[in-house]
Amino acid sequence: MNYTILDCYTDEPAGLGVPPYIGTYPRYIYGRLKKKGNDVKYITIDDVRLYKKYDNQIPTITEKQRSKIDVYNLTKNSKTIKEVLDKTEVLVVILGVHTPGKYLSAIPGTLREIVPLIEDSRCEKILTGPAASHHGTQLEGGKLVENQDTDIFDTVDVDYFEISSFEDIDKVAPAGAQIVKQILDIRVAEIETASGCFRDKGCSFCVEWTKPQLYREQKNIHEEVKALVNTGVSRFRLGKQTCFYSYKDGKTEEIKKLLEPISNSKPDVLHIDNANPARVNEEITKLIVKYCTPGNIAAFGVESFDDTVVKKNNLNSTPETTMKAIKIINKIGGKRSSNGFHHFLPGVNILFGLNGETKQTHVENMKYLHQILDEKLLLRRINIRQVVPYKGTTLYENVGNKFLRKNKTLYWKWRNQIRQEIDYEMLKRLVPENTIIKNVFSEVYDGKNTFLRQFGTYPLIVGIKQRLELKKFYNIKVTGHMLRSVVGKVV
Repeated sequence: MNYTILDCYTDEPAGLGVPPYIGTYPRYIYGRLKKKGNDVKYITIDDVRLYKKYDNQIPTITEKQRSKIDVYNLTKNSKTIKEVLDKTEVLVVILGVHTPGKYLSAIPGTLREIVPLIEDSRCEKILTGPAASHHGTQLEGGKLVENQDTDIFDTVDVDYFEISSFEDIDKVAPAGAQIVKQILDIRVAEIETASGCFRDKGCSFCVEWTKPQLYREQKNIHEEVKALVNTGVSRFRLGKQTCFYSYKDGKTEEIKKLLEPISNSKPDVLHIDNANPARVNEEITKLIVKYCTPGNIAAFGVESFDDTVVKKNNLNSTPETTMKAIKIINKIGGKRSSNGFHHFLPGVNILFGLNGETKQTHVENMKYLHQILDEKLLLRRINIRQVVPYKGTTLYENVGNKFLRKNKTLYWKWRNQIRQEIDYEMLKRLVPENTIIKNVFSEVYDGKNTFLRQFGTYPLIVGIKQRLELKKFYNIKVTGHMLRSVVGKVV
Protein backbone atom coordinates (compact mmCIF):
# COMPACT_ATOMS: atom_id res chain seq x y z
CA MET A 1 0.00 0.00 0.00
CA ASN A 2 1.08 3.56 -0.68
CA TYR A 3 0.69 5.60 2.49
CA THR A 4 1.36 9.31 2.90
CA ILE A 5 1.75 10.84 6.36
CA LEU A 6 0.63 14.48 6.38
CA ASP A 7 2.06 16.17 9.47
CA CYS A 8 0.07 19.24 10.49
CA TYR A 9 2.08 19.33 13.76
CA THR A 10 1.04 18.69 17.34
CA ASP A 11 1.45 20.49 20.65
CA GLU A 12 0.28 18.87 23.89
CA PRO A 13 0.99 19.46 27.60
CA ALA A 14 3.36 16.49 27.31
CA GLY A 15 4.75 16.45 23.80
CA LEU A 16 5.79 18.94 21.13
CA GLY A 17 5.78 18.19 17.43
CA VAL A 18 6.01 21.67 15.91
CA PRO A 19 9.20 22.36 13.90
CA PRO A 20 12.06 22.50 14.64
CA TYR A 21 10.78 19.52 16.69
CA ILE A 22 9.82 16.23 15.11
CA GLY A 23 7.11 14.70 17.25
CA THR A 24 6.39 11.11 18.18
CA TYR A 25 3.18 10.65 16.17
CA PRO A 26 4.74 10.69 12.68
CA ARG A 27 7.74 8.63 13.78
CA TYR A 28 5.70 5.89 15.42
CA ILE A 29 3.19 5.69 12.57
CA TYR A 30 5.98 5.62 9.98
CA GLY A 31 7.68 2.79 11.87
CA ARG A 32 4.44 0.80 12.12
CA LEU A 33 3.68 1.14 8.43
CA LYS A 34 7.22 0.40 7.23
CA LYS A 35 7.47 -2.73 9.37
CA LYS A 36 4.37 -3.99 7.56
CA GLY A 37 6.08 -3.50 4.21
CA ASN A 38 4.24 -0.39 3.02
CA ASP A 39 5.63 2.43 0.93
CA VAL A 40 5.44 5.52 3.14
CA LYS A 41 5.99 9.14 2.19
CA TYR A 42 6.17 11.98 4.71
CA ILE A 43 4.90 15.47 3.89
CA THR A 44 4.00 18.51 5.98
CA ILE A 45 1.17 20.99 5.95
CA ASP A 46 3.76 23.41 4.52
CA ASP A 47 4.19 21.15 1.47
CA VAL A 48 0.44 21.09 0.89
CA ARG A 49 0.12 24.86 1.33
CA LEU A 50 2.90 25.46 -1.19
CA TYR A 51 1.19 23.16 -3.70
CA LYS A 52 -2.38 24.33 -3.18
CA LYS A 53 -1.86 28.03 -2.42
CA TYR A 54 1.31 28.92 -4.34
CA ASP A 55 1.29 26.46 -7.26
CA ASN A 56 4.42 24.86 -5.76
CA GLN A 57 6.44 28.06 -6.25
CA ILE A 58 8.19 29.38 -3.14
CA PRO A 59 6.98 32.98 -2.82
CA THR A 60 9.63 35.69 -2.93
CA ILE A 61 9.64 38.36 -0.24
CA THR A 62 10.96 41.90 -0.31
CA GLU A 63 13.30 43.38 2.27
CA LYS A 64 10.26 44.94 3.95
CA GLN A 65 8.38 41.66 4.41
CA ARG A 66 8.45 38.78 6.86
CA SER A 67 9.48 35.26 5.96
CA LYS A 68 6.61 33.06 4.81
CA ILE A 69 6.54 30.67 7.74
CA ASP A 70 3.44 28.93 6.40
CA VAL A 71 5.70 27.25 3.81
CA TYR A 72 8.99 27.22 5.74
CA ASN A 73 9.12 23.55 6.75
CA LEU A 74 9.20 21.73 3.44
CA THR A 75 10.21 18.10 2.99
CA LYS A 76 12.23 16.37 0.29
CA ASN A 77 8.90 15.31 -1.23
CA SER A 78 7.75 18.88 -1.80
CA LYS A 79 8.92 19.14 -5.41
CA THR A 80 7.05 15.98 -6.40
CA ILE A 81 4.05 16.43 -4.11
CA LYS A 82 1.48 16.15 -6.90
CA GLU A 83 2.89 12.76 -7.86
CA VAL A 84 3.04 11.73 -4.19
CA LEU A 85 -0.60 12.65 -3.58
CA ASP A 86 -1.76 11.08 -6.85
CA LYS A 87 -0.17 7.74 -5.87
CA THR A 88 -1.44 7.90 -2.27
CA GLU A 89 -3.89 5.17 -1.36
CA VAL A 90 -4.16 6.10 2.31
CA LEU A 91 -3.58 9.64 3.62
CA VAL A 92 -2.80 9.82 7.35
CA VAL A 93 -3.38 13.31 8.74
CA ILE A 94 -1.67 14.03 12.09
CA LEU A 95 -3.12 17.14 13.70
CA GLY A 96 -3.96 18.68 17.05
CA VAL A 97 -2.97 21.39 19.52
CA HIS A 98 -3.83 21.18 23.22
CA THR A 99 -1.38 23.82 24.44
CA PRO A 100 -1.60 26.75 22.02
CA GLY A 101 1.55 28.82 21.65
CA LYS A 102 3.45 31.15 19.36
CA TYR A 103 5.90 29.59 16.94
CA LEU A 104 8.81 31.40 15.31
CA SER A 105 9.05 29.46 12.07
CA ALA A 106 5.97 27.23 11.81
CA ILE A 107 2.19 27.45 11.73
CA PRO A 108 0.38 24.28 12.82
CA GLY A 109 -2.49 23.24 10.60
CA THR A 110 -6.07 23.39 11.79
CA LEU A 111 -9.06 21.28 10.81
CA ARG A 112 -10.64 24.33 9.24
CA GLU A 113 -7.59 24.74 7.03
CA ILE A 114 -6.82 21.16 6.09
CA VAL A 115 -10.31 19.87 5.26
CA PRO A 116 -10.75 22.03 2.11
CA LEU A 117 -7.17 21.27 1.01
CA ILE A 118 -7.61 17.49 0.95
CA GLU A 119 -11.34 16.90 0.46
CA ASP A 120 -10.88 16.26 -3.28
CA SER A 121 -8.08 13.72 -2.79
CA ARG A 122 -9.22 10.31 -4.04
CA CYS A 123 -7.87 8.11 -1.29
CA GLU A 124 -8.76 6.77 2.11
CA LYS A 125 -8.33 9.51 4.72
CA ILE A 126 -7.46 8.94 8.37
CA LEU A 127 -7.37 11.67 11.02
CA THR A 128 -5.21 10.92 14.05
CA GLY A 129 -3.26 12.83 16.69
CA PRO A 130 -4.75 15.03 19.44
CA ALA A 131 -7.50 16.37 17.15
CA ALA A 132 -8.87 12.83 16.85
CA SER A 133 -9.30 12.49 20.61
CA HIS A 134 -12.56 13.40 22.31
CA HIS A 135 -10.86 16.52 23.67
CA GLY A 136 -10.58 18.18 20.24
CA THR A 137 -8.10 20.85 19.14
CA GLN A 138 -7.65 24.62 19.30
CA LEU A 139 -4.74 26.69 17.98
CA GLU A 140 -5.66 29.83 19.96
CA GLY A 141 -5.80 30.16 23.74
CA GLY A 142 -8.94 31.48 25.38
CA LYS A 143 -11.30 29.85 22.88
CA LEU A 144 -13.45 26.75 22.83
CA VAL A 145 -12.34 23.76 20.77
CA GLU A 146 -12.45 23.99 17.00
CA ASN A 147 -15.90 23.11 15.63
CA GLN A 148 -15.24 21.55 12.23
CA ASP A 149 -17.04 18.80 10.33
CA THR A 150 -14.72 15.80 9.91
CA ASP A 151 -16.99 13.79 7.62
CA ILE A 152 -14.39 13.79 4.82
CA PHE A 153 -12.29 11.38 6.91
CA ASP A 154 -13.01 7.69 6.61
CA THR A 155 -11.61 7.18 10.11
CA VAL A 156 -11.12 9.54 13.07
CA ASP A 157 -9.13 7.73 15.76
CA VAL A 158 -6.25 8.86 17.96
CA ASP A 159 -5.22 5.19 18.40
CA TYR A 160 -5.96 3.90 14.91
CA PHE A 161 -2.44 2.51 14.49
CA GLU A 162 -2.48 0.69 17.84
CA ILE A 163 0.60 2.37 19.30
CA SER A 164 -0.81 3.55 22.60
CA SER A 165 1.13 1.15 24.84
CA PHE A 166 4.90 1.24 25.29
CA GLU A 167 5.04 -2.40 24.24
CA ASP A 168 3.62 -1.36 20.87
CA ILE A 169 5.71 1.81 20.66
CA ASP A 170 9.00 0.07 21.38
CA LYS A 171 8.40 -2.34 18.49
CA VAL A 172 8.12 0.47 15.93
CA ALA A 173 10.01 3.48 17.31
CA PRO A 174 13.50 2.53 16.03
CA ALA A 175 12.14 1.92 12.52
CA GLY A 176 10.29 5.23 12.74
CA ALA A 177 13.60 7.08 13.02
CA GLN A 178 14.04 6.67 9.26
CA ILE A 179 11.34 9.30 8.65
CA VAL A 180 13.88 12.08 9.22
CA LYS A 181 15.61 11.14 5.96
CA GLN A 182 12.64 12.76 4.17
CA ILE A 183 13.09 16.05 6.08
CA LEU A 184 15.28 18.85 4.73
CA ASP A 185 16.11 20.75 7.91
CA ILE A 186 17.56 20.15 11.38
CA ARG A 187 15.12 18.60 13.84
CA VAL A 188 15.03 18.15 17.59
CA ALA A 189 13.57 14.72 18.36
CA GLU A 190 10.95 14.63 21.11
CA ILE A 191 11.55 11.42 23.08
CA GLU A 192 8.77 9.79 25.07
CA THR A 193 9.65 8.55 28.57
CA ALA A 194 6.29 8.21 30.29
CA SER A 195 2.55 8.40 29.78
CA GLY A 196 -0.17 10.03 31.85
CA CYS A 197 0.11 11.97 35.09
CA PHE A 198 1.25 10.34 38.29
CA ARG A 199 -0.88 12.43 40.58
CA ASP A 200 -4.17 10.97 41.83
CA LYS A 201 -6.08 13.42 39.71
CA GLY A 202 -4.63 15.95 37.31
CA CYS A 203 -4.97 19.71 37.04
CA SER A 204 -8.46 20.87 36.11
CA PHE A 205 -7.56 21.96 32.57
CA CYS A 206 -5.15 19.17 31.59
CA VAL A 207 -5.87 16.15 29.39
CA GLU A 208 -2.74 14.16 30.29
CA TRP A 209 -4.09 12.55 33.46
CA THR A 210 -6.76 10.78 31.39
CA LYS A 211 -4.05 8.70 29.67
CA PRO A 212 -2.61 5.42 31.03
CA GLN A 213 0.03 5.94 33.71
CA LEU A 214 3.11 4.12 32.44
CA TYR A 215 6.91 4.41 32.39
CA ARG A 216 8.98 3.50 29.36
CA GLU A 217 12.01 1.29 29.94
CA GLN A 218 15.43 2.88 29.53
CA LYS A 219 16.78 0.25 27.15
CA ASN A 220 13.96 0.89 24.71
CA ILE A 221 14.44 4.66 24.89
CA HIS A 222 18.16 4.15 24.24
CA GLU A 223 17.42 1.93 21.24
CA GLU A 224 15.23 4.63 19.69
CA VAL A 225 17.83 7.34 20.37
CA LYS A 226 20.53 5.17 18.79
CA ALA A 227 18.38 4.70 15.70
CA LEU A 228 17.86 8.45 15.43
CA VAL A 229 21.58 9.11 15.87
CA ASN A 230 22.24 6.72 12.99
CA THR A 231 20.02 8.88 10.75
CA GLY A 232 21.94 12.03 11.69
CA VAL A 233 19.80 13.39 14.52
CA SER A 234 21.93 14.88 17.31
CA ARG A 235 19.40 16.91 19.28
CA PHE A 236 16.96 15.41 21.76
CA ARG A 237 14.43 16.46 24.35
CA LEU A 238 13.17 14.01 26.93
CA GLY A 239 9.91 15.87 26.83
CA LYS A 240 6.92 13.61 26.34
CA GLN A 241 6.09 13.34 30.04
CA THR A 242 4.29 15.46 32.63
CA CYS A 243 7.21 15.50 35.10
CA PHE A 244 10.77 14.42 34.37
CA TYR A 245 11.57 14.21 38.09
CA SER A 246 8.82 11.60 38.49
CA TYR A 247 10.31 9.12 36.03
CA LYS A 248 10.36 5.63 37.58
CA ASP A 249 8.87 7.08 40.79
CA GLY A 250 11.66 9.64 40.98
CA LYS A 251 14.34 7.11 41.84
CA THR A 252 17.75 8.70 41.37
CA GLU A 253 19.44 5.54 40.10
CA GLU A 254 16.73 5.02 37.46
CA ILE A 255 17.09 8.57 36.14
CA LYS A 256 20.87 8.18 35.99
CA LYS A 257 20.34 4.93 34.09
CA LEU A 258 18.19 6.88 31.62
CA LEU A 259 20.47 9.89 31.12
CA GLU A 260 24.01 8.53 31.17
CA PRO A 261 23.96 6.40 27.97
CA ILE A 262 22.30 9.19 25.96
CA SER A 263 24.88 11.67 27.26
CA ASN A 264 27.68 9.27 26.29
CA SER A 265 26.56 9.51 22.65
CA LYS A 266 27.69 13.18 22.78
CA PRO A 267 24.48 14.80 21.49
CA ASP A 268 24.53 18.45 20.46
CA VAL A 269 21.42 18.92 22.59
CA LEU A 270 20.01 16.85 25.43
CA HIS A 271 17.28 18.70 27.31
CA ILE A 272 14.17 17.95 29.36
CA ASP A 273 10.79 19.68 29.52
CA ASN A 274 8.06 19.43 32.16
CA ALA A 275 8.70 19.25 35.89
CA ASN A 276 6.37 19.28 38.88
CA PRO A 277 7.94 21.66 41.44
CA ALA A 278 6.76 19.38 44.24
CA ARG A 279 9.04 16.61 42.93
CA VAL A 280 12.20 18.69 42.48
CA ASN A 281 15.16 17.65 44.63
CA GLU A 282 18.91 18.22 44.66
CA GLU A 283 19.95 14.68 43.71
CA ILE A 284 18.05 14.52 40.42
CA THR A 285 18.88 18.15 39.62
CA LYS A 286 22.60 17.30 39.89
CA LEU A 287 22.11 14.42 37.44
CA ILE A 288 20.37 16.69 34.96
CA VAL A 289 23.17 19.25 35.16
CA LYS A 290 25.82 16.52 34.81
CA TYR A 291 24.39 14.61 31.87
CA CYS A 292 22.32 17.14 29.91
CA THR A 293 23.67 19.95 27.73
CA PRO A 294 23.64 23.64 28.79
CA GLY A 295 20.68 25.94 28.20
CA ASN A 296 18.35 23.35 29.72
CA ILE A 297 15.01 24.32 31.28
CA ALA A 298 12.56 22.67 33.66
CA ALA A 299 9.12 23.95 32.67
CA PHE A 300 7.11 24.32 35.87
CA GLY A 301 3.34 24.05 35.40
CA VAL A 302 2.74 26.54 38.19
CA GLU A 303 -0.24 28.13 36.38
CA SER A 304 -1.12 30.34 39.37
CA PHE A 305 0.39 31.58 42.63
CA ASP A 306 -3.11 32.22 44.02
CA ASP A 307 -3.85 29.63 46.73
CA THR A 308 -7.58 29.75 45.97
CA VAL A 309 -6.98 28.97 42.30
CA VAL A 310 -4.44 26.28 43.22
CA LYS A 311 -7.00 24.46 45.36
CA LYS A 312 -10.00 24.85 43.04
CA ASN A 313 -8.03 23.54 40.06
CA ASN A 314 -6.03 20.83 41.85
CA LEU A 315 -2.77 22.41 40.64
CA ASN A 316 0.40 20.49 41.25
CA SER A 317 2.27 22.87 43.53
CA THR A 318 1.74 25.51 46.19
CA PRO A 319 3.54 28.85 45.87
CA GLU A 320 5.87 27.91 48.73
CA THR A 321 6.79 24.60 47.10
CA THR A 322 7.41 26.32 43.78
CA MET A 323 9.75 28.84 45.40
CA LYS A 324 11.70 26.02 47.02
CA ALA A 325 12.08 24.24 43.67
CA ILE A 326 13.21 27.44 41.95
CA LYS A 327 15.92 27.88 44.58
CA ILE A 328 17.16 24.30 44.23
CA ILE A 329 17.57 24.52 40.47
CA ASN A 330 19.19 27.97 40.68
CA LYS A 331 21.65 26.71 43.26
CA ILE A 332 22.75 23.68 41.22
CA GLY A 333 22.15 24.73 37.62
CA GLY A 334 22.65 28.49 37.80
CA LYS A 335 26.26 28.64 36.57
CA ARG A 336 26.79 30.16 33.12
CA SER A 337 28.13 27.69 30.57
CA SER A 338 30.38 28.02 27.54
CA ASN A 339 27.44 28.45 25.13
CA GLY A 340 26.35 31.68 26.84
CA PHE A 341 23.46 30.32 28.87
CA HIS A 342 23.20 28.78 32.30
CA HIS A 343 23.40 25.02 32.63
CA PHE A 344 19.87 24.47 33.92
CA LEU A 345 17.16 26.90 35.05
CA PRO A 346 13.46 26.79 35.84
CA GLY A 347 10.71 28.23 33.68
CA VAL A 348 7.23 29.12 34.88
CA ASN A 349 3.85 28.71 33.17
CA ILE A 350 1.06 31.17 34.06
CA LEU A 351 -2.46 30.32 32.89
CA PHE A 352 -5.38 32.73 32.68
CA GLY A 353 -9.01 31.60 32.88
CA LEU A 354 -8.87 28.98 35.64
CA ASN A 355 -11.65 28.28 38.11
CA GLY A 356 -11.76 30.87 40.90
CA GLU A 357 -9.66 33.51 39.12
CA THR A 358 -10.13 37.09 40.40
CA LYS A 359 -8.21 40.35 40.34
CA GLN A 360 -6.46 39.11 43.48
CA THR A 361 -5.01 36.26 41.41
CA HIS A 362 -2.89 38.70 39.46
CA VAL A 363 -1.83 40.42 42.70
CA GLU A 364 -0.60 37.08 44.04
CA ASN A 365 1.19 36.25 40.79
CA MET A 366 3.00 39.57 40.81
CA LYS A 367 3.91 39.22 44.49
CA TYR A 368 5.74 35.95 43.96
CA LEU A 369 7.31 36.97 40.67
CA HIS A 370 8.70 40.08 42.33
CA GLN A 371 9.94 37.92 45.19
CA ILE A 372 11.88 35.84 42.67
CA LEU A 373 13.50 39.03 41.35
CA ASP A 374 14.16 40.41 44.83
CA GLU A 375 15.88 37.19 45.90
CA LYS A 376 18.07 37.36 42.77
CA LEU A 377 16.77 34.05 41.46
CA LEU A 378 16.66 33.33 37.74
CA LEU A 379 13.76 32.17 35.58
CA ARG A 380 14.67 31.26 32.04
CA ARG A 381 11.21 32.13 30.75
CA ILE A 382 7.65 32.92 31.84
CA ASN A 383 5.05 31.39 29.54
CA ILE A 384 1.68 33.18 29.74
CA ARG A 385 -1.40 31.91 27.94
CA GLN A 386 -5.17 31.65 28.19
CA VAL A 387 -6.66 28.27 28.97
CA VAL A 388 -8.71 26.24 26.48
CA PRO A 389 -11.54 24.33 28.21
CA TYR A 390 -11.24 20.88 26.62
CA LYS A 391 -14.02 18.33 26.78
CA GLY A 392 -13.39 15.68 29.39
CA THR A 393 -11.54 18.00 31.79
CA THR A 394 -12.93 19.07 35.14
CA LEU A 395 -12.54 22.70 34.09
CA TYR A 396 -14.86 22.10 31.15
CA GLU A 397 -17.37 20.23 33.30
CA ASN A 398 -17.38 22.69 36.21
CA VAL A 399 -17.00 26.19 34.76
CA GLY A 400 -16.21 26.02 31.04
CA ASN A 401 -15.12 29.45 29.83
CA LYS A 402 -16.86 31.37 32.64
CA PHE A 403 -13.69 33.00 33.98
CA LEU A 404 -12.27 33.58 30.52
CA ARG A 405 -15.35 35.65 29.73
CA LYS A 406 -15.38 37.34 33.13
CA ASN A 407 -11.76 38.53 33.13
CA LYS A 408 -11.04 38.79 29.40
CA THR A 409 -10.62 42.57 29.45
CA LEU A 410 -7.96 42.31 32.16
CA TYR A 411 -5.64 39.78 30.52
CA TRP A 412 -3.67 42.10 28.29
CA LYS A 413 -3.03 44.45 31.22
CA TRP A 414 -1.95 41.56 33.46
CA ARG A 415 0.26 40.06 30.79
CA ASN A 416 1.90 43.37 29.92
CA GLN A 417 2.69 44.10 33.56
CA ILE A 418 4.48 40.76 33.90
CA ARG A 419 6.43 41.42 30.71
CA GLN A 420 7.41 44.97 31.71
CA GLU A 421 8.19 44.45 35.39
CA ILE A 422 9.51 40.87 35.45
CA ASP A 423 10.56 39.56 32.02
CA TYR A 424 12.58 42.63 31.01
CA GLU A 425 14.52 42.77 34.26
CA MET A 426 15.03 39.00 34.27
CA LEU A 427 16.45 38.99 30.74
CA LYS A 428 19.03 41.63 31.65
CA ARG A 429 20.25 39.33 34.41
CA LEU A 430 20.14 36.17 32.32
CA VAL A 431 22.15 37.53 29.39
CA PRO A 432 23.70 40.93 30.21
CA GLU A 433 25.01 43.12 27.43
CA ASN A 434 28.23 41.77 25.86
CA THR A 435 27.29 38.15 26.67
CA ILE A 436 28.42 35.87 23.83
CA ILE A 437 25.77 33.34 22.77
CA LYS A 438 27.18 30.55 20.61
CA ASN A 439 25.70 28.37 17.86
CA VAL A 440 22.62 30.49 17.25
CA PHE A 441 20.64 29.40 14.19
CA SER A 442 19.18 32.00 11.81
CA GLU A 443 15.56 31.18 11.02
CA VAL A 444 13.41 34.00 9.67
CA TYR A 445 13.39 37.58 8.40
CA ASP A 446 11.18 40.41 9.53
CA GLY A 447 11.96 43.23 7.16
CA LYS A 448 15.67 43.99 7.44
CA ASN A 449 15.92 42.07 10.73
CA THR A 450 16.89 38.42 11.19
CA PHE A 451 15.62 36.32 14.09
CA LEU A 452 17.78 33.50 15.43
CA ARG A 453 17.79 31.04 18.32
CA GLN A 454 19.71 28.06 19.62
CA PHE A 455 18.25 24.59 19.28
CA GLY A 456 16.79 23.31 22.52
CA THR A 457 13.91 23.58 24.92
CA TYR A 458 12.31 27.07 24.90
CA PRO A 459 15.30 28.83 23.27
CA LEU A 460 15.73 32.59 23.57
CA ILE A 461 15.08 34.58 20.38
CA VAL A 462 17.85 36.90 19.22
CA GLY A 463 17.16 39.76 16.81
CA ILE A 464 19.89 41.03 14.48
CA LYS A 465 19.40 44.32 12.61
CA GLN A 466 20.54 42.94 9.27
CA ARG A 467 19.50 40.20 6.87
CA LEU A 468 21.84 37.32 7.55
CA GLU A 469 21.93 34.19 5.43
CA LEU A 470 19.22 31.90 6.81
CA LYS A 471 19.67 28.40 8.21
CA LYS A 472 23.24 29.06 9.30
CA PHE A 473 24.90 29.07 12.73
CA TYR A 474 26.39 32.25 14.20
CA ASN A 475 27.94 33.46 17.44
CA ILE A 476 26.15 36.52 18.78
CA LYS A 477 27.08 39.30 21.21
CA VAL A 478 24.11 40.70 23.16
CA THR A 479 23.74 44.45 22.63
CA GLY A 480 20.27 45.11 24.05
CA HIS A 481 17.09 43.68 25.53
CA MET A 482 13.43 43.54 24.53
CA LEU A 483 10.58 42.21 26.69
CA ARG A 484 11.05 38.56 25.71
CA SER A 485 14.04 38.57 23.38
CA VAL A 486 17.44 40.17 23.01
CA VAL A 487 19.17 42.23 20.35
CA GLY A 488 22.64 41.30 19.21
CA LYS A 489 25.33 41.46 16.57
CA VAL A 490 27.40 38.76 14.91
CA VAL A 491 30.90 38.25 16.29
